[in-house]
Amino acid sequence: MKDFRFTAAKPVWIKDRETQMNVSLLLRAVLPRESGAVLRIAAHSRYQIFINGAFFADGPARAAHGIYRGASVLLSSALTEEENVVCILITGYNINSFYLLDEPSFVCAEIEENGNIPYATGTAHPFEAIQDEHRLQRVQRYSFQRPFTECYLYDAFYDLFRTDPAFKGTPCVTEPTEEKHFIETDTPACDYAERTAQTVCNRGETVPEEKPEPYRDRSLNGVDGKIIKGFPEAELECGVINELRTKRSRILDASSAPAKPLTLNADSFAVFDMGGNTTGLIRLRLTAGQNAVIYAVFSEILSDAGVPQPGHSGCANAVKWTLQGGRAYDLVSFEPYTYRYIQILSIDAPCTVDSVSQYMVCFPEAALTERIRMDTPQLQAVYDAAVETFRQNATDIFMDCPSRERGGWLCDSFFTARAEYALTGESRVERAFLENFIVAPELTSLPTGMLPMCYPGDHPDGAYIPNWAMWFALELEEYVARSGDRALAEAAKTKLYGLASFLQTYENEEHLLAKLDGWVFVEWSKANDYTQDINYPTNMLYARFLESLTALYKDSYFADKAQKIKEAVRRQSFDGVFFVDNALLSDGKARPTRNRTETAQYYAFFTGVATPEQDPDLYRTLLSDFGPGRKQTGAYPDIAPSNAFIGNYLRLELLFRTGKYRQLTDEIAAFFLPMAMQTGTLWEHMENGASCCHGFASGVLYWLHALKRS
Repeated sequence: MKDFRFTAAKPVWIKDRETQMNVSLLLRAVLPRESGAVLRIAAHSRYQIFINGAFFADGPARAAHGIYRGASVLLSSALTEEENVVCILITGYNINSFYLLDEPSFVCAEIEENGNIPYATGTAHPFEAIQDEHRLQRVQRYSFQRPFTECYLYDAFYDLFRTDPAFKGTPCVTEPTEEKHFIETDTPACDYAERTAQTVCNRGETVPEEKPEPYRDRSLNGVDGKIIKGFPEAELECGVINELRTKRSRILDASSAPAKPLTLNADSFAVFDMGGNTTGLIRLRLTAGQNAVIYAVFSEILSDAGVPQPGHSGCANAVKWTLQGGRAYDLVSFEPYTYRYIQILSIDAPCTVDSVSQYMVCFPEAALTERIRMDTPQLQAVYDAAVETFRQNATDIFMDCPSRERGGWLCDSFFTARAEYALTGESRVERAFLENFIVAPELTSLPTGMLPMCYPGDHPDGAYIPNWAMWFALELEEYVARSGDRALAEAAKTKLYGLASFLQTYENEEHLLAKLDGWVFVEWSKANDYTQDINYPTNMLYARFLESLTALYKDSYFADKAQKIKEAVRRQSFDGVFFVDNALLSDGKARPTRNRTETAQYYAFFTGVATPEQDPDLYRTLLSDFGPGRKQTGAYPDIAPSNAFIGNYLRLELLFRTGKYRQLTDEIAAFFLPMAMQTGTLWEHMENGASCCHGFASGVLYWLHALKRS
């Protein structure tokens, strides 16, 4: 972790607004045409860079509490005019989320030009600073896991600060903040290529909804200022989802046509199809002849009504612009969003939509140095969908999904990390991801020794997943094997030993974890109904966690305990045919239930509690009677089926480890081809009711690459 240094700049923010929620600041600089201008920048919460009105880059890369990643951005390629306007838009959220930390707002920026520093925050040569009043402040959260929605109020001169060198806005007073600890950004710069909508799916009109159903979600109705920060519903300037729920979309033309400029009448809409899921900044170019309200509603799938559903999956999936008429607009969202379909609604007045597109915010295509071709069209479609899924979930850290949460979840990252190495031969994003957990301060909301389930993120409700903390060790073990980076493992030793000490407090006389606190999570299936009092898949993972500590630190104590746990799990859990999921405690004794799930069997083989040699009948049964065809055959109805995460992935790992390569590729196609064909990405569940672009799912690349090279 290398420090990042500024030559002159100091961190600043708008006077007296450092801890206010959802406040935006604009910094402007005017540069001549030249070849060497470099912007050095760090900020919290997020920033965008525009040059001569055109989007150029965004950031920052995320880091742990009290640490901020700086970046050096070469500007010269875009300085094409005699005078060039460089505009930096920064928004400080000051709100807890799984995506960005709840820390005070600041920006620290300087431009170096031929060895000189003509602009630097906090010095005698500052940028022009303007408080951005175009973005409404008091709006609802996007989701429980992400900060605020975007609602804008634009006049006919809204973009002069980004395009006019002579523009003089109303200056705002900035003041120094506390000094910050800056480190370098060491992940590849994002790909910002522009993707344009391919077709118009349908067109129609909006009519009043006679009995609108109010939006009910904890991100809006649960705001309490502590566990869920935000603005109370009664104080909102714009509640975008409830506004949209007063309007019903009625399709008048369901024919598909190529996307091209079109005119929307007042109170009408068009739904555009990007051709597949994609993640980035919404770009909407349109002309408003009269004052109009424009909504962009987006989603990964269409509702039964044929349009994106506002509020789908607990997300306020819409951006609102209120526009003064009489000019053309080039609108760009501040936050990245994930969607295949985007509905543009024009309310109150007509408008002409010139183009609908997106600036991608993804892992760069050019860095995919190990990309391969598959042997069949079916596997190629799955492969391409896995690559897209990886790119959208591996920007500065590994994310669970780029839509609802954008959170850095453990366990998910174990599988995404395999995909990064398969595609690039490196582990740069993984290192940044793991590093954040290692340097994070002890979070007072969590028990001593427990790692956060998702980080950088805030967990004021005290929620944690002990299982996911154990996956950290499994991933670190593979990371060291991939990279040879022993230093990072040594840096993690104190935290991992602390985690082991925490878990040990729940051990019974046979070293099994009993009545484990927190959110004991096995997978998204019936398996999660059987997590107490003693959950056997969790204890299988516990043994594997201790084996990872043995591999990392050569500590025989952990190896001995792991073996004892495996023996105890087999003795209690295996009923002669299947492993049961849990035991209940009665009079201090563990009494195994008859609850049995498919996922528990895969945990047993993944962790070495079971082996094909020791359990040949179970192994053959799993291979022949379970898997993607079981839903049709109805085999073993008393064994609850697995879901995608992580049961089906552990199944595929079993096929890979035991050399069942033909069956592995057949099942990969059976599991994932329907996803690839529908959204071009791979999903959180086997059904499309949740995220349809989930980072762990790109882990399928690990097996496909290995098979192709074998």
